[in-house]
Amino acid sequence: MKNIFTFCLLLLSVITAKAQDTEDYISEHVEVAQELMRDHKIPASIILAVAIHESAAGNSRIAQHLNNHFGVKGPNNNEEIRSAYRDYESDEESYNHFVELMETRSPFNSLFDKYDKYDYKGWARGIQRSGYARSRTWASQVIAMVNKYELYQYDERPEGYEEPVYKAPVYHRKKRVASKIYTVKSGDNLGAIAKKKGITVKALMKKNGLKKTNLKPGQKIKF
Repeated sequence: MKNIFTFCLLLLSVITAKAQDTEDYISEHVEVAQELMRDHKIPASIILAVAIHESAAGNSRIAQHLNNHFGVKGPNNNEEIRSAYRDYESDEESYNHFVELMETRSPFNSLFDKYDKYDYKGWARGIQRSGYARSRTWASQVIAMVNKYELYQYDERPEGYEEPVYKAPVYHRKKRVASKIYTVKSGDNLGAIAKKKGITVKALMKKNGLKKTNLKPGQKIKF
């Protein structure tokens, strides 16, 4: 019982420390995020949330050694850590480069015409759809980060601002098309079967795992 109690206290202390680390990270970087928002019209909440998400609130290896807070890949001249991720002289340089990517790279630069600087949900989904992350849940995670730490309070929203309403994205699984089967008859050859079924011999061999064109009566061919 004592061991369970000790474990719970330890777990609670770890969770509390992590939350405190994130709060400290926000306090340390909120000014540069707001300055970038005012100059470039990207929500400060999004800049902070993406940085927290991609750098584990500054605790990731690339954030610690490369000052890379946004998971951006590129030239790395750092002697301490060899990585595909770009290194920066400072945290602020990393923040500035993220905004520069949004402004200069297509299709990210089209987001400025679609979303205002207060619409953090639109920006999160737009950045994801533009190819910033492969994960389908990336935008949801970033939005959750904004809400958890109330980062929208740094967006300097005007009084009475109403958030745009977006429909939840719907993902459809591709339906598998069942293969059709042809039973080889005496006198059949692969070329004739392929021509009859409107498929190339090469494609037919690949689909059936055939190395030779020889066929036997009764053999099953998928097409």
